[in-house]
Amino acid sequence: MPKPESFPIEKIFVPTKQKKAIKPETVGEIAESMLDIGQQAPISVRLDGDRLVLVDGLHRLEACKALGETTILGVLVPAELAQHKPQLAERPEVEAERLKMARLKQLRLEKEAAEASTTALRSVHATDAPRTRSTKGTRDNPKASPGRTEKSRPKTLSDWITQQKGTGSRY
Repeated sequence: MPKPESFPIEKIFVPTKQKKAIKPETVGEIAESMLDIGQQAPISVRLDGDRLVLVDGLHRLEACKALGETTILGVLVPAELAQHKPQLAERPEVEAERLKMARLKQLRLEKEAAEASTTALRSVHATDAPRTRSTKGTRDNPKASPGRTEKSRPKTLSDWITQQKGTGSRY
């Protein structure tokens, strides 16, 4: 791996597509971090004639500009490696999709947990209620399992699988 060196910020060209991806909140966080601990990761640049073109590290570059720096630590990469970079440019969308799916999964798990707790709470209240005379068609046998006295339908797939395992049915 090439050794990081110092590059003048004004000589670094940022492609228009990359400029559109600037997030001011990220630049601010990186700038604060740079004030505390300095620049930890170098940017990547490539030579294009007599100018340097930014390959990776847009937010770090913008943070240095915001701090009034004139130079930045960077690594000079060959043009062949820089051409493979567009795959990484798609990465923010992939990361956003992954975060979205993780949030949806968390919401689903929270919903299932809430349903399970309300079901458990209802069953506690049902057992606390005084016993009344049974109506025609239902049994009043305290030893009977709840699945036999009333048709209980599972709320989630995991409940259904547990019910199937308990009754010895195939699933």
